[in-house]
Amino acid sequence: MTQPVGVVAHYNLLERLEPVGPGELYRARDTRLGRTVSVRLLPPEFASGSDGRAAVLERVRSLAGLSHPNITALFDAGEHEGRVYVVYEFLKGQSLRAEMAGRLMNVRRAVELAIQMADAIADAHAAGFVHGGLSPDSIALTARGRVKIPAFELAAYGGFDEEGGAIRLHDYESPEEARGQQTDERSDIYSVGAVLYEMLTTRRPMHRGAALPSVANRHVPPELDDVVLKAVAPNPDSRYQSAATLAAELRSVAAILEVRGAAGDEPEHGGDDTSHLGRSIVLAAVILLILGTLAWLMLR
Repeated sequence: MTQPVGVVAHYNLLERLEPVGPGELYRARDTRLGRTVSVRLLPPEFASGSDGRAAVLERVRSLAGLSHPNITALFDAGEHEGRVYVVYEFLKGQSLRAEMAGRLMNVRRAVELAIQMADAIADAHAAGFVHGGLSPDSIALTARGRVKIPAFELAAYGGFDEEGGAIRLHDYESPEEARGQQTDERSDIYSVGAVLYEMLTTRRPMHRGAALPSVANRHVPPELDDVVLKAVAPNPDSRYQSAATLAAELRSVAAILEVRGAAGDEPEHGGDDTSHLGRSIVLAAVILLILGTLAWLMLR
C-alpha cells in the first residue's frame, strides 16, 4: 500500500505530479469516499488574507454545477492550514501535447478533438466562464483518448488577484490578449483554433494572419482551411462569435471527411510517400511473378 507523502483535510497525498498552473498537484486518496482524486494545493501567497481565500473558494465552488463530459469534474474545495486546495477527478491518460509529439496528426482525429474542445468551451461560456489558458499542455486526454479540460483553469481566468502569479498559459493566447486588450469568449475560440492549427501543421498560427493549413498538410481539405482560418482570425470580430458555432462548423467538416472516405484517413502522423512507393514496387513484383508463373505453366 502506498504511503501518503502528506495529508490535506481528508485526502491522503500519494504522489506529486507535474502541475500546469500554480501551486502543487497531487494524486490523492479520498479517505471518506475511497476514490482516487487530484488535489491542487495553491501557494500561500496566491490568495492572501481570509477575504482573498474566501473569494477564491467562492469562484472555484461555482464550478461545481458545471457538468460536461469534456471538462474535469470538480469535487471539493476548501482551506487547509491557511492554503486553498481544489479537488477534482483524477485522469489516467496524457496531455494533448504528448499525443501530438511534434508531428502531423491524422486530420479526422484532429477535427474530432477540436469538436470536443469547442463543445466544452461552449458549455463553460454558457455558464459564465472563460478559460483563457487553453494549450496542448493544459488539455488532457483520457485513457480512451477523449478531451478533458481542467475545471480549475476555468475558475482561474479573472477570478484571482494579480499576486497569484503566472496562472494562465500564454503560448496560445489571442492577438488581443498578447496586446493586453480586453478579452472575451472569442479569445477562447482563437485558442481552440490555434491548437487545431498546430495539430494539423505542427506550427502555431501567426497573429498577423496564418497561412492555409493545407500548405503544410496536403490532407487538409479546403473546407477545413476555411474553418481554421476563421477561428484564428487576428480581428475577434472576424472570428466565430460563439464556440457552439465553431463546433457545428467542425462537425460539418467531419461529415465531409466521412463521406469522402480516404480524405483525412492518412496514417496517424501524416503520409509517407516513401512507404507508398515501396508498397507499389512490392505489388508490381508480385504481379510480375504471377504472370511469369502463368506463362511457364502455359509453355509446359
